[in-house]
Amino acid sequence: MAHERSSGTIDRLRAEVARAGRELAACGLVTGLAGNVSARADELVAVTPTGGRLAALRADEIAIVDLEGALVDAPLAPTSELPFHLAIYRHYDAAAVVHTHPPMATAVACVADELPCIHYSLLGLGGNVRVARYATFGSSGLAASVIEALEGRTAALMGSHGAVTYGTDLQAAVDATELLEWACSVYLHACACGTPRVLAQDERRAVVEALEAYDHARRRPPAAG
Repeated sequence: MAHERSSGTIDRLRAEVARAGRELAACGLVTGLAGNVSARADELVAVTPTGGRLAALRADEIAIVDLEGALVDAPLAPTSELPFHLAIYRHYDAAAVVHTHPPMATAVACVADELPCIHYSLLGLGGNVRVARYATFGSSGLAASVIEALEGRTAALMGSHGAVTYGTDLQAAVDATELLEWACSVYLHACACGTPRVLAQDERRAVVEALEAYDHARRRPPAAG
């Protein structure tokens, strides 16, 4: 029975990762062989293969590893970026990780030290988005840089490289990637017009309080009668 549950979990993870990869490609957030996706269930991680084309990814191409990176079931070798995926799972409460090379986010990552909090929606990612120090892809140095940049955030830009997000499930991580790319696009357009305004701390607190009140009201059961 335990083996059947494990097999069912692996099948589900593979299907979800392949579907997320295709969604990212359809949204223009990855091109060609760029980008990688993973999802975790307990001690197992499903991750896209090295050299995989996300636009045409199949579930049976997804590798399964443990949290130390040991192969559990890998029809193809896992992505070379596996070190920072596993580092995120070890350091943060993540169930899924998405790494992309979206054009606007990558442009910001090539010129800035952070994406400032110019729009209240960025508070959903933790506020200003840091740019991780550049390091060679697949290296332990890149993993360390990403972990540092993600402190207190669910998204980071990667210097002269791309973007990374994580979430409580794959949809949350994909949504965070889409939000980050939109915010980078707004920022670049705003910079072309003038100097973007950055939300002050009291303005950010007001947004957080308003969202908490909204969430509380949404969860409140309807009044009788």
